Amino acid sequence: MADTYDLILKGGIVVNHDGEGPLDLGIRAGRFAAIDDLSRASAGEVIDCKGLHLLPGVIDTQVHFREPGLTHKEDLESGSLSAVMGGVTAVFEMPNTDPLTVSAETLADKVKRGHHRMHCDFAFFVGATSDNTTHVAELERLPGCAGIKVFMGSSTGSLLLADDAGLRAVLQRIRRRASFHAEDEPRLNERKNLRVEGDPRSHPVWRDEIAALKATQRLVTIAHETGARVHVLHVSTVQEMEYLAGHKDVASVETTPHHLTLEAPGCYERLGTRAQMNPPVRDAVHRNGVWASLNNGVVDVLGSDHAPHTREEKAKTYPASPSGMTGVQTLVPIMLDHVNAGRLTLLRFVDLTSAGPARLFGIARKGRIAVGYDADLTVVDLKRRQTITDKWVASRAGWTPYDGVAVTGWPVGTIVRGRKVMWDGSLATPAQGERVCFLETLAS
Repeated sequence: MADTYDLILKGGIVVNHDGEGPLDLGIRAGRFAAIDDLSRASAGEVIDCKGLHLLPGVIDTQVHFREPGLTHKEDLESGSLSAVMGGVTAVFEMPNTDPLTVSAETLADKVKRGHHRMHCDFAFFVGATSDNTTHVAELERLPGCAGIKVFMGSSTGSLLLADDAGLRAVLQRIRRRASFHAEDEPRLNERKNLRVEGDPRSHPVWRDEIAALKATQRLVTIAHETGARVHVLHVSTVQEMEYLAGHKDVASVETTPHHLTLEAPGCYERLGTRAQMNPPVRDAVHRNGVWASLNNGVVDVLGSDHAPHTREEKAKTYPASPSGMTGVQTLVPIMLDHVNAGRLTLLRFVDLTSAGPARLFGIARKGRIAVGYDADLTVVDLKRRQTITDKWVASRAGWTPYDGVAVTGWPVGTIVRGRKVMWDGSLATPAQGERVCFLETLAS
């Protein structure tokens, strides 16, 4: 008697732990049940994937979906729709909302808001503040928590921990890997006079490479003293990459598609404040250095740092304009274009977006195409030539810095726990996103 599955994906090139090759995938009860020739099997639905590559579901470990409090820019529903339209199956969302995500109550509220309203699976970071450091050990173990997030720079009020004493108070208590925005706040304050009104090209002059390096060095020093694991977000400079290469025992490294793709000063001349991010997009020396560190293995994961603002907000005169750009929907096509250009392999892309996040954050049952794992898939056409447009972007912000950019390689399907969520540009099923589970908090 032939085996029966809920869903079979036939004839595609499966990319998993032993390389890539033609295989069929059988899915049952939301998990992979068979990886084989399933020509004699039957299923409730069979999808012909001839000419397509089936990747482990892409996990974007840094997004800002703005809910609660700032939903005119984005909310959990619209941000997660943008994610699945771009082939992303799970996201880790950041705490700088209103109110801030800094307590058990505010975290639980977000998890409740996301459950079966978000289109992809999710977890939320809890922000460390001067008021909650004594509780971070409990907070990081709560259901739906991706870990503790610390802003060393580029934030305001209680969500900013700029001093070494505050960092040490957090790192002495945590047991999971914490994530850090590493820019040195005192240096940023000292250099504010270098901002030129109306000229976003001065943004990387103000927020220079020394501000980034100094904060990263302080962080790693305290991590060694406390024995803590730290994750340095959106690394953008040659100096940081060279330094972090010598401290991989305690520090993992993220970079972003925009720091790999855009280049100053041209991006500011072309896009104006739409290219304004923290830390900034820098010149070719730094972009090339980030690529070198990605290719030599220093970089562990990619995160989009999706941080939407409205067109009206971004149109303000620099430096009154806010930093941030959309990115969750364009992560896959932008990076597949780099794959096709020979800048990285498809297997390296998978390691950066699936296996890497699962390994660093201890995600349960995600990050691999393997029997028993959640059936999360990013289905891509590596040969498809497509132009990214503002109209395609599902984010409430409605714009992308890559408007008009033609790429080779495109996400054609998003499958989350065995459900076909997006296929060929259309939403296929209603939102049924659930919280991600972690190995260190399975009892929660």
